[in-house]
Amino acid sequence: MTSIRHKLLLWLSAGLSAGILGAAGLLYLQAREEANQIFDYQMKQVAASLPSQAFGPLLPSQSDQPDAQRDIVIQIWDDNGLRIYRSHERLALPQRAELGFATVNTPHGPWRIYSMQHGNTVVQVGQPLSARREVAADMALRTVAPLLFLFPFLGLLIWVTVGKGLAPMRRVAEEVQSRDAATLAPIADADLPAEIRPLTHALNDLLGRLDHALDAQRAFVADAAHELRTPLTALKLQIQLAERAEDEAERKAAFVELKQGFERAMHLVQQLLTLARQEPGAFRATHRPVELAALAREAVSELAPLAQAKRIDLGLIEDAAPQVEADPEALRILLNNLLENAIRYTPEGGKVDVAVQLAEEGALVRVQDSGPGIPPQELERVFDRFYRIPGTHAPGSGLGLSIVRQIAQSHGARVDLSNTGSGLRVEVIFPRRTVASPS
Repeated sequence: MTSIRHKLLLWLSAGLSAGILGAAGLLYLQAREEANQIFDYQMKQVAASLPSQAFGPLLPSQSDQPDAQRDIVIQIWDDNGLRIYRSHERLALPQRAELGFATVNTPHGPWRIYSMQHGNTVVQVGQPLSARREVAADMALRTVAPLLFLFPFLGLLIWVTVGKGLAPMRRVAEEVQSRDAATLAPIADADLPAEIRPLTHALNDLLGRLDHALDAQRAFVADAAHELRTPLTALKLQIQLAERAEDEAERKAAFVELKQGFERAMHLVQQLLTLARQEPGAFRATHRPVELAALAREAVSELAPLAQAKRIDLGLIEDAAPQVEADPEALRILLNNLLENAIRYTPEGGKVDVAVQLAEEGALVRVQDSGPGIPPQELERVFDRFYRIPGTHAPGSGLGLSIVRQIAQSHGARVDLSNTGSGLRVEVIFPRRTVASPS
């Protein structure tokens, strides 16, 4: 499991280590530069301190074990190029014609050599560069050593500090964990750090949406239970009437009523299931290009027998063949509900027209009937679940238009109702962003 504390400790420790190493490197370079200056000055002083008058060859110093990594080597040459002195028998510097400082490679590694004309002699003073590097490294290590000793303390400090910084997050987690499904009040975040407030704001927003969804679900269940009670009670009474029928005619009439009641109950249950299926988040539908005219033709063909039974002229007008990105099954339910409502509320011998076309706002589906329409004050209320206009005698459950609006909203579409004087006009407008290119 990934731990923020461990990750912060790792990265902070790595950053601190990199900083210490970087500082040590810079200190080493600075110390080496200073050591070079000091040792160069020392070599010049050694060379200048030697005698300038001519002298004969001298014996080398008796150093049986010269340190090739630290010792300074001195050589003196006469004006004929004869070496007349060297400080170490086993360490010899190459004869160089140019004067001043130079860095040369020797069998013992790179050396720093200073040559100067001193009277009638040439003096060479050499020193291995490793000696200077050793001094620079020692100086850098002495400077960085206190930071290395502080490293465990800094690690402990980081561990404790990060723990205290994450304490508010643990409190929020404990508060969320202590709640149940009935406790959806917002989490108090007034005293929380600014870095944690976006998380609590998101949680509070989620809790608010969940509370709203649960309220809607409770209302839906209560309404459904109330609406189902009536048809189930009627079915029970009709069964009792059929049981008490004294002759075949009464029994047949009771069974006819029982069948009609059963069909009404089945229709209500089917509408309830359809509405629940179209609830936001109920399932993840796959949207694809759907031709509205083809769906409209299918709906008209499916409901044509119902229209013929009432001698209603059901027709389709196709001004265009727009396609929309949508769930085809959901749009099929939408069209069927619109046509069923139109046919149900249109008197016998009336007319229902379905039109599919392209409008300025996008794709448009229009259903126009020749029924009585809807009172203006009821145009918005008819979208409520289980609401039916007072005095309505046509069979129904009051869920058709609620399902239509739910499907339309899930596709970003809008549903408009209007009275035309000769009936009700329902328009479903799909925005242009959902309209695909015609096939």
